[in-house]
Amino acid sequence: MKYEGKVWKFGDDVDTDLIIPSRYCNVSDGALLAKHAFADGKPEFASTVSPGDVIVGGRNFGCGSSREHAPIAIKASGVSVIIAKSFARIFYRNAFNIGLPLLESVDAAEELQEGDRLSVDLIHGKIENLTRGKSYGARPIPPFMERLINAGGLVEHIRKEKLQKRA
Repeated sequence: MKYEGKVWKFGDDVDTDLIIPSRYCNVSDGALLAKHAFADGKPEFASTVSPGDVIVGGRNFGCGSSREHAPIAIKASGVSVIIAKSFARIFYRNAFNIGLPLLESVDAAEELQEGDRLSVDLIHGKIENLTRGKSYGARPIPPFMERLINAGGLVEHIRKEKLQKRA
């Protein structure tokens, strides 16, 4: 599970209303939500994010409401992984439930800059800044969360388990 992409940098306490403003939460389609991701904070995000890009945040990323619209909008925009100092617990679980990987790394979150190119190895918790030639460690994701990511989220994971039991 390796990803490579450009950094989109955010600060502390990025709440779900900044990720996807509530006025766009009347739909649950990921593609429609992605068109409005960060509309009020980084309006250029939705039109210029590329598949594989990486969001880097500070402390308490994803705080606010418990709605799943926020991680759905991010995943549907093509972001491969979010790295932050810490995550709001509900956002953390919602992200993994839809198959969006997260890594916690204080050093990476502090030093990475907007536009840096990264290579991220989820399994080993290794973040390489290809632009600046630096490496950072992160707590690797737990094996169960790895299975969720591989399956495409919790619902797909359960479907696959049921199919295996029937076989």
